[in-house]
Amino acid sequence: MHPLAQLPILSASLKEEGFGILTEIDVQTTLKKKLGIDNRPYKIMGACRPPLANQAIDAEPDIGLLLPCNVVAREEADGTINVAFVDIGAVLTLVGRDDIAELAKEVRARLERVWQSL
Repeated sequence: MHPLAQLPILSASLKEEGFGILTEIDVQTTLKKKLGIDNRPYKIMGACRPPLANQAIDAEPDIGLLLPCNVVAREEADGTINVAFVDIGAVLTLVGRDDIAELAKEVRARLERVWQSL
């Protein structure tokens, strides 16, 4: 069994905070297929909370360049699983708009609650 398949709590926690997973990239499999490289399990998930994404896109149509919120789950050399979240507050400050900054605060708070649940 793929070690990262044991992370249903991550998906459940994201769902509890209103996020869905739009994309899931299995970097380990892709690198093996394309380059013949054997790496430890590494997944990138694109999480989205549709109401907040819609508000952000309505406010700034090009903000889609910065979405969705990436979550990385990877296996470390010692076999432990590390989960990391994009700092959406830092990313969304790139647009320099106060209304977007308020949305970013909400997203960040939700992702922090997900992190604490793991």
